[in-house]
Amino acid sequence: MIKVGDRIPSATLREKTAEGIKPVTTDDLFKGKKVALFALPGAFTPTCSAKHVPSFVNNAEALKAKGVSDIVCVSVNDAFVMEAWGKDQKADGKVRMLADGNAEFSDALGLSFDASGFGMGKRSQRYAMVVDDGVVKTLNVEKPGAFEVSSGEAVLKAL
Repeated sequence: MIKVGDRIPSATLREKTAEGIKPVTTDDLFKGKKVALFALPGAFTPTCSAKHVPSFVNNAEALKAKGVSDIVCVSVNDAFVMEAWGKDQKADGKVRMLADGNAEFSDALGLSFDASGFGMGKRSQRYAMVVDDGVVKTLNVEKPGAFEVSSGEAVLKAL
């Protein structure tokens, strides 16, 4: 599993834009910037929609005031779902909604899990990290079923 001090592995995420689905490489995403990235098990799921995404949308200005240039949400969903969920969550302009459709990024971080027992396939664990120029500065991984250490408020306190 990735840890503080490690460099983010190279991977490609996807983002739905007005021009269509665009690849977003982790090399480009993190180069020369401080990024708050959080990941969660799935779009439109209860805790993710009611608590996790709103905690970052509501704290976007405060995070940016602390030097965060981008706030990124990653989930093992497709880019169409992530775009629709971002609109539903009023994340436009505050949180970039990036798709890890095949869990390649989650796997590379060592932060995926098998939710097949719930009919959800492979998913990302719930976590948040601050990455500075590609290097992990903070990493808060939740225990299964918990939402205690990966909120926007928790990331804000760590900055």
